[in-house]
Amino acid sequence: MIAESHRSPADTNRRDTVLAGDYYIQPVSRGEVIRIHDTDGNQAADTLFYSLADPSERYSAVDTIREQRNVYLSAGSVLMSNLVNPMLEIVADTCGQHDTLGGACATESNTVRYALEKKCMHSCRDSWMLAIAENDQYGIDKRDITHNINFFMNVPITPEGGLTFEDGISGAGKYVELKALMDVIVLISCCPQLNNPCNAYNPTPVDIMIWNQ
Repeated sequence: MIAESHRSPADTNRRDTVLAGDYYIQPVSRGEVIRIHDTDGNQAADTLFYSLADPSERYSAVDTIREQRNVYLSAGSVLMSNLVNPMLEIVADTCGQHDTLGGACATESNTVRYALEKKCMHSCRDSWMLAIAENDQYGIDKRDITHNINFFMNVPITPEGGLTFEDGISGAGKYVELKALMDVIVLISCCPQLNNPCNAYNPTPVDIMIWNQ
């Protein structure tokens, strides 16, 4: 569902640019609103959420899909934790659909989907591993890197129940906004994948904006 935001970028209290292939890891307090802004269009933002109080409580695709009765996320969707607690709510979305099933690119998926020589290409999982290694103050461990949300990514389900990776459905300036329902840690990989049409074969930055409410 498309829902425009009333918030102005001029009123943000925090703003960052995440370059293609880089990571973002920051806390967001309960009541704050975070916007992920697809600056140039068709850029996948592979995202994980954790409870700031206890990172072993984290975003759960299984619980979110079950509670929403929908494999795609958009305005009105509530992201659930593995303890079935509401973590964030999507309060604005100009893209209209975000993937919960496609997973993140990694050494293994680069090899299986593309070619053996793609094995060592940089991946979202690499970015996450670097993020938690360089930010151990959050207490996130390798075992906490689980299923993620692919904001702006287009992963249709086939009639046979399989998944396909298609051209992104986002465009320059599209965004999604989420309101934190608890204190959370946001971990994003601005996907570096050069072989996946979700990035239009040209990874680009995303902007992160945060409002007090």
